[in-house]
Amino acid sequence: MKIFFFFSFVEHSCRNYLQNESNGVMIDLIFCSCWLTVCFLALSLTLTLSLSLFTPQWNSNHEVEREISFRTECGLYYSYYKQMLQAPSIQQGLSELIHDNLTESKRTINLLQRMNIYQEVFLSVLYRLLPIQSYLEPVYFYIYTVFSLQAVYVIALYLTAWLLSGSWLAGTLTGVWYILNRVDTTRVEFTISLRENWSLPFLALQVTAITCYLRPQLTHLQQKVMVWLMYVTTFCFCLTWQFNQFILLVQALIIYTLDCTDFLTTSQVTTLYLVQVSSLLTVWLLQFCNSMILGSLVLSFIVAALFIRHCQPGLKTGSLLVRVSKVILHSTMVLLLTVTINYLAKKALQLRSDEHIFKFIKSKFALGPTRDFDASLYLCEEAFGVLPLDTLERMAGTLLVYPYVITLLLLGAMLLVAALHNLSRHKGASAEEKKGAVEGRVVALRPDLAYNLLHTLFYGLLAFSTMRMKYIWTGHMCAVAAYGVCGTELWTLLLNAVRCNSRTLLRLVRYGVPLVMIGCLYYKFWPRLMEELSELREFYDPDTVELMTWISTKTPKQAVFAGSMQLLAGIKLCTGRVLTNHPHYEDKDLRERTRQVYQVYARRSPEEVFDILRAAGADYVVLENSICYERRHRRGCRLRDLLDLANGHIMDGPGDNDPDLVPAGHPRFCEAVKADQAAYTALFTRTFQNKTFHVYRLKKKRKKSARSSPEPSGTQ
Repeated sequence: MKIFFFFSFVEHSCRNYLQNESNGVMIDLIFCSCWLTVCFLALSLTLTLSLSLFTPQWNSNHEVEREISFRTECGLYYSYYKQMLQAPSIQQGLSELIHDNLTESKRTINLLQRMNIYQEVFLSVLYRLLPIQSYLEPVYFYIYTVFSLQAVYVIALYLTAWLLSGSWLAGTLTGVWYILNRVDTTRVEFTISLRENWSLPFLALQVTAITCYLRPQLTHLQQKVMVWLMYVTTFCFCLTWQFNQFILLVQALIIYTLDCTDFLTTSQVTTLYLVQVSSLLTVWLLQFCNSMILGSLVLSFIVAALFIRHCQPGLKTGSLLVRVSKVILHSTMVLLLTVTINYLAKKALQLRSDEHIFKFIKSKFALGPTRDFDASLYLCEEAFGVLPLDTLERMAGTLLVYPYVITLLLLGAMLLVAALHNLSRHKGASAEEKKGAVEGRVVALRPDLAYNLLHTLFYGLLAFSTMRMKYIWTGHMCAVAAYGVCGTELWTLLLNAVRCNSRTLLRLVRYGVPLVMIGCLYYKFWPRLMEELSELREFYDPDTVELMTWISTKTPKQAVFAGSMQLLAGIKLCTGRVLTNHPHYEDKDLRERTRQVYQVYARRSPEEVFDILRAAGADYVVLENSICYERRHRRGCRLRDLLDLANGHIMDGPGDNDPDLVPAGHPRFCEAVKADQAAYTALFTRTFQNKTFHVYRLKKKRKKSARSSPEPSGTQ
């Protein structure tokens, strides 16, 4: 209850200090935001220092055990933080990142251009400069920072709910729901280094700034402050996640919809568009003119939307039917121009880095199956499938779904009525007519409410289509549901419907219902939370530890390793060896190399596999039993099946095959190489094995029997 008294005191103090009705809400937000931020930073610093006193001091023997907990691409990103800390100086560390020849063998790449790792660079520099090295290890500094960002995420949701509803209880309820639904609102517990964990807090802050910017009666100075906040948060969001363009595209569509339905002024729409454009261009400069940003759909869409609107000044004139017809024509023209601009931009830039994403989208919504290896690799992962229904069941157990759905339905109806009213209103109507029309309406939907409603709708559709995107939706879902419980508009509408509306009853339900809900949630989930906090879990993978230890001690430092993307990311982190491929998939040449390296799990001859690995510069290849004999995925989605389909071969196991598939002329390499037949031992020497991994060294000299090309005609 102390937290309730604290926020109540802050709110009461702010409101007593600020008596001006027109500026009170805005300054109230800024004052309380600053107050909360200062308190949070002080609390975070105290917690970090306190935890560091009880942090176990690991020796070098345990370092590998700790680092392999950074799974898949998380290990790759964390390796650059580690690399920057191990560099003799900051300047040399940056130079090694800009001219990197360890991440991809036989290639020198600019990691700051290719990947979104400025957060690792910033954190490593900060750790070097702060006097904390003696009592706080780098890994804990990294982890505490990511966890602190999640606290910033909750604060942003708190402020958004408070802005929408005008009640601090809405923010508190939002935070409670976020924590209780953390399985569906965040993945930070088990994938710390993921780009989403860095970027989504800034997206939530940006939504808070937009919500405040769209509130009425802001002064010119306050609008400028909000514009700068939107720019900074959008910039940080774009800098920390490579998929920022697709998230901003959805946001641009929301702004476009609000513009067409006349919820926003021309100045507001232009400002929001320019904030997105300027943020992306700033990131483009910092990422050494990354062509993927200039060829993004969101930039093409914004240019098209602004150009078509400039060419159609009479869009918001005429009767309802005329305006609807104009909106349809306007939208068609914007869509066609967007496609044209994007096509020309990609042709001019020769951009192919993001084509696998469009292949995935095309395959996901197409009726027929696809044999494209890159698209199938995404389609077969559960995270890129549709949202499972048990997600809603879990959130219903925390009382989140019910108020959210009711709020969505009521706000949706209000949005539809308000949109029809806006479209039917003549642009040239007199001030008296406009005033009378507004007074005649039952409920007027505020622009900030309209934006947040479309935000949760658009990102909800994205979450239902692709499960991995649910983390953008579920956090904001908590804020919208809390607004429905604590806001005045919906309760006024409901109480008017039952003819018992009064100011006293409205205040009673606005504060009583959320307090009852918080009490019920406390009674139901508090013991469970305490039980979970008391559990101590340990990451245990002795086979991987054994492999990493062997690589570090028994192989040359400049040795090049080939294998699966996920494993190689761990090898890069734990051993610093050179890789042939890695999980960061946003490069056409790297995707092709990965498909070729994965031929070790296909039906290919030893000569073909040897040539492929030698062409990639590999000295060692690591084979994983979990991939070679995979059972996790269904038939047709196992990695060996994807390779067989891409190579035109019949898949393993019982089941139907397409009529154009043919039997392979060779056994599966990952199985046959273990038999130590002469054709394999002449090219590969087993140097390490345990229950999970088999490592083979490629011999330097080849037998004269090998004549095959590294890319035979059978591979598509």
